Amino acid sequence: MDVNPATNPSARDGRVPPVRAAAGRETPVDGTVANTAPTAPPRAGIDTGRLGRLLGDPGLAWLVDRVRQRMARGRPLTGSVTLSDPDASQRRAVEHLLGRAPRAGGSLSVRLDTVDAVLRRSGVSPDGLAAAVVALTGPVPLCAETRDREERAWAEAYAPLGTLGAGLAPWAERIRGDGLVRRLARTPEAAGPLVQAAVRALRALPVSPPISRATFAARNLSGAHALDEGKPLATLVLSGIRSLTGFPDGSGAQWLREAWASAGLLKDDVSSTVLTLNLRGTPALDWMADAGEPAVLTLRSLTRHTTVADVPVTGTVHICENPAVLSAAADTLGPACPPMVCLQGQPSAAALTLLRDLSARGADLLYHGDFDWGGVRIAAALAGNVAWRPWRYEAVHYRAAVAAVAAAPDLTGPPAATPWDPALAVALVERGVRVEEEAVLDDLLADLGPASR
Repeated sequence: MDVNPATNPSARDGRVPPVRAAAGRETPVDGTVANTAPTAPPRAGIDTGRLGRLLGDPGLAWLVDRVRQRMARGRPLTGSVTLSDPDASQRRAVEHLLGRAPRAGGSLSVRLDTVDAVLRRSGVSPDGLAAAVVALTGPVPLCAETRDREERAWAEAYAPLGTLGAGLAPWAERIRGDGLVRRLARTPEAAGPLVQAAVRALRALPVSPPISRATFAARNLSGAHALDEGKPLATLVLSGIRSLTGFPDGSGAQWLREAWASAGLLKDDVSSTVLTLNLRGTPALDWMADAGEPAVLTLRSLTRHTTVADVPVTGTVHICENPAVLSAAADTLGPACPPMVCLQGQPSAAALTLLRDLSARGADLLYHGDFDWGGVRIAAALAGNVAWRPWRYEAVHYRAAVAAVAAAPDLTGPPAATPWDPALAVALVERGVRVEEEAVLDDLLADLGPASR
């Protein structure tokens, strides 16, 4: 077999040509189906040159064919295979492979365990015989019977998804088909417990008041570290959480924390914060409100101690997306500004906890955000957790803002729905530009001023 890159193009890309039987035909695999799922490719590290000289000898074509047949049927590569009436070249090839002459007799037997050990020990194929055969001859399709048995096992592994509620039904259907579980678990035997644990976690979510992820895992799963970052279960549960809460795409450590927090699971109770202005309820908050200065509340302070949640709230609380709006309100109006809450992007667990409590206490929540697709997604995420009314955040306000702004950047990203005012999404598509909150700051401050109250 030619494995010289200079004379064999296939060898240049790391592949060795398929083994051919003595008669010159490519070795068949009985009972295979061309369009079935192939075995995984071998891991890097195979010495293709030495492999071609060892296992690629034409005198071993019968052995490679037997191995492929076993792999196609899902059988283990153990025990012996036997060739009746071997010729001299086949005996020499076995001797070269094993480093010793085969036993004399009318047939030729080779222990597959021994071949596997030789390939691993020599470094020719660190992953053993199966990986070597795939490297020599290409992926091995599964027989129909084996494929059917495996698919039944996968169906059984996915069965717990059927116990999820209607809110997660689309996610469960997607998970069955997108390959995430197969990539995480590799086998249906490993997938079953993984899916069961994920379903158990998701059926207990969201939690309110929020708790730490470790505490939740200790109460509902195998231990406090069951949902640690990087574990397959954490990846699968987070996928379900995002479907459950509508949390948008993103990346980075902060995004991960907020994605978990959208279902009430926290890394800790002090990392999640919310920016406020002129809220009252504790000596510290009262002091800040008297000075007209912004205050930062942690989730811990909102869930463990006496805060604004213990004081009935009447009137209106204005919510903005960007800190610049709240800061300008503090600069311009100071203590005279009505209570405000700033989301600073996607609503944090602290922000949602605070706003739910304010709403329950009778506050009328008004929201304004950037006029762009990211802004309306933030508004929609907030609406999924607490009721609010638009504050200069409808189509008529967007059109007026576009007319007043000298130059506005183009909208980017995929469109999103605006259920509080469907005409807003239509207007955004028609005009195609974004208007940030800072561009309409004068109008927002005018609404907050004494003259508007």
